[in-house]
Amino acid sequence: MKKVLRCAWLKKLSINFKPKILVSACLLGERVRYDGEVKKYDLNRLENYYDFIACCPEVDGGLKTPREPSEILKDGTVINSAGVDVSRAFKKGANTTLSLALKHDIKIALLKSKSPSCSNKMVYDGTFTNSLVEGVGKTVKLLLENDIEVFNEMQIDKILSKREDAKTTQSLF
Repeated sequence: MKKVLRCAWLKKLSINFKPKILVSACLLGERVRYDGEVKKYDLNRLENYYDFIACCPEVDGGLKTPREPSEILKDGTVINSAGVDVSRAFKKGANTTLSLALKHDIKIALLKSKSPSCSNKMVYDGTFTNSLVEGVGKTVKLLLENDIEVFNEMQIDKILSKREDAKTTQSLF
């Protein structure tokens, strides 16, 4: 009997529990983009289901805002448009972001598409000619290696459907 009561008590607590999601700070309207611009995205639907934990791997890696745009070369080196190797800053930012995710027990992230840090599908090819190729950013690679699922701002519906699927599965137990 006590075991059943305990489970009911735990279930009651989890009703109002919102898991945390890692979100690119630029998507939240923070001035961290390479060009210094602010572009706020409508994430209101996600706020109903998740608590946001903001991150900017490039700023956390020590890069300034604004900064030269950066791209990933075929060999994995990250350079900026002035030809400076900024790989170390990208690695530091990726590690800082992973630490943040692990600290908050985050299993899902919403990061900026086409970013050399945050993209989960396509990145610029390193020629600075606006050419995209399949690939992931440096931070995304590290997050995926640590079983953190990554989506971009065009995949919000996928994140919400995952949340609904999880709620349905929970209600079965």
